[in-house]
Amino acid sequence: MKLSIVATLYQSAPYINEFHERASATARRLVGDDYEIVLVNDGSPDESLALALQLQSRDCHVQVVELSRNFGHHAAIVAGLAQARGDQIFLIDSDLEEQPEWLLQFAEKMEASGADVVFGVQQGRVASFWSNFSGELFWSALNFLSSTPIPHNPMTCRLMRRCYVDALLEVGDRVLYLAGTFAWTGFKQMAIPLMKTPRPILHKSTYDLSRKLMQVADSFSSFSIAPLSLIFFAGLLIWFGSVLFGLGLVIRKLIEPDMVLTGFTSIMLSIWFLGGSIILVLGVLGMYVGKIFQEVKRRPLYIIKNIYKGKDIG
Repeated sequence: MKLSIVATLYQSAPYINEFHERASATARRLVGDDYEIVLVNDGSPDESLALALQLQSRDCHVQVVELSRNFGHHAAIVAGLAQARGDQIFLIDSDLEEQPEWLLQFAEKMEASGADVVFGVQQGRVASFWSNFSGELFWSALNFLSSTPIPHNPMTCRLMRRCYVDALLEVGDRVLYLAGTFAWTGFKQMAIPLMKTPRPILHKSTYDLSRKLMQVADSFSSFSIAPLSLIFFAGLLIWFGSVLFGLGLVIRKLIEPDMVLTGFTSIMLSIWFLGGSIILVLGVLGMYVGKIFQEVKRRPLYIIKNIYKGKDIG
């Protein structure tokens, strides 16, 4: 099979029919009839699965992968990539902010450059000023601390060769941060600046502040040990400073025996500073210990409940 189109479904009911129509038309323009569309239902609470099965009953190119519950966007992506059979795999979100027609542009770029991966990056973010500022700060900090360069503002959509996808699926991380994993896997990768198409907000986003903070924690702990190094050097600096301060007090006492050491405010400030530093250090260490705990359990990244393809609809 020449081409697999992989998309995940979560509250995707308003978009799925249009996505299928446009993705199918684009695939036929590129490879004729030699393609498949893999739709991964990530425990969606709406009628996404029912609509996907209706499409699958009418179109033999559609394969529906039903996960046993919601495992998260990144896990669902891996589930879809694992089921894809094409020589080239086009990964894209199903909400139509990313255009299925970009596949043609990606394929042309891949053919011309010989790249193993062609992916989109946001040419301009459409969020608020503070969201854009914090996003830019996040990517800059992540790249500063990480030994693996990670492109700023990568999109989900990417066209990948089979050799790259096979290598990507060998990554056994249970705490998965795909933007970093995509870059870490290597191969020849090319970026295309693109603009997302804003869609009407038809339901409340489940990607709230807590999930964003968890993603930040996962990204830093997955692709950088720099925080641990910073803790060591910060501790060393505080220890060295306290030694110098203590020696200074001893010297002053020797020079001025009648000196009375006072300063309740400075003492309390030191206590709060050191106490806060200790809690921060323990928090960072706890983050890494928690990641170790999740990795050593070796639970599967996802569990497939059903796979619907061909005539196997039940």
